[in-house]
Amino acid sequence: MITWTDLIILPVAISLGIDAFSVALSAGIFPSDDERRRTFRLVFHFGLFQGGMTLLGWLGGRTMESLIADFDHWIALALLTYVGGHMLHSAWRGDQDGYRQDPSRGIMLVLMSVGTSIDALAVGLSLALTGTHVLWPSLLIGVVASAMTYVGLNLGYRLGMMFGRPVEFMGGLVLIGIGVQVVVSHLSA
Repeated sequence: MITWTDLIILPVAISLGIDAFSVALSAGIFPSDDERRRTFRLVFHFGLFQGGMTLLGWLGGRTMESLIADFDHWIALALLTYVGGHMLHSAWRGDQDGYRQDPSRGIMLVLMSVGTSIDALAVGLSLALTGTHVLWPSLLIGVVASAMTYVGLNLGYRLGMMFGRPVEFMGGLVLIGIGVQVVVSHLSA
């Protein structure tokens, strides 16, 4: 039997995946020595975090909602602003010293993964409050985020190759803009 959740979970997954797409677009701008590995890391982690945060939110239920609802949007803003600021700095500095930090490694990868999946945590919480099973929605949200990450990376890579540093600068601004949008949407709700 098809439930209301089955009908709305794909549009929800797509709306959650837009953040992953945007961040991947920004990250794809930076050239990498090994595009396949970078693509795998970002696609895997963004999908894992989106699906995993949905599951974590569901598991937390009402208890976690009351603990994080007041500041989750500020966490997303801080994480995305940090990563976006790092990208702005890198674009400003240019390639003069031959060094660019790969955004698909280490703390940058974790920060981007968490920053883009905070909203998935809220979706998981709402699924728990409605008594909905979470395995199918979590899986679908993770797969959609992975697919949108892949598309964003490839598009970002092409834009970066065509336009170089100005697009890197715009990528940093996009990340900061996503963080601001998350805060504005939470404060206006």
